[in-house]
Amino acid sequence: MDKIKIPKATAKRLPLYYRYLIILNEEGKAKVSSTELSEAVQVDSASIRRDFSYFGALGKRGYGYDVKNLLTFFKKILNQDTLTNVALVGVGNLGRALLNYNFKRSNNIRISCAFDINKEITGHILSGVPVYDMSDLKQQLSDQQISIAILTVPSSAAQKTTDDMVEAGIKGIMNFTPIRLSAPADVRVQNVDLATELQTLIYFLDSDKAKESDF
Repeated sequence: MDKIKIPKATAKRLPLYYRYLIILNEEGKAKVSSTELSEAVQVDSASIRRDFSYFGALGKRGYGYDVKNLLTFFKKILNQDTLTNVALVGVGNLGRALLNYNFKRSNNIRISCAFDINKEITGHILSGVPVYDMSDLKQQLSDQQISIAILTVPSSAAQKTTDDMVEAGIKGIMNFTPIRLSAPADVRVQNVDLATELQTLIYFLDSDKAKESDF
């Protein structure tokens, strides 16, 4: 299937739709409307219909969407049949939590190796994943042909580590550090700032309280 150029916001919502379709299929539901999907995934129905329209006629007017067909379609779009091995770089508290989680509810993503400078854990297997010394980073990433990494190192080491990963062929980085990384144009960096997300949530909660107190 040819690659379909879609907006970034749509691309981010596709895994959300896919996860809910799995639930519907397991429940034996044959069809679903955009309104039902909207209520479940908290995305307005107009956006859902627009998202789906990028892929052609996925549903039928007056019927909705066939769950099995939609599930099969998105499974292919999201490459759910292809296992992607990713590297975890930095095995501190957050890194260990990610190792324990290791995308257990996903069939196509797996942390297959980890890296750290702590001699107490390097050379050992944690949660089923081998932990290598950082000095082996470039060699292992290259040998294992890993192109995606999760970065959870201290801020002071983030850019140097990124440079090493890029040199080893990494093309995608999920960055859990607060540093905005410098990387080549062909390397995609996804920033995950937990503190900012939490502060945003607190702001909205405080705003809601302020509105309630005005009544």
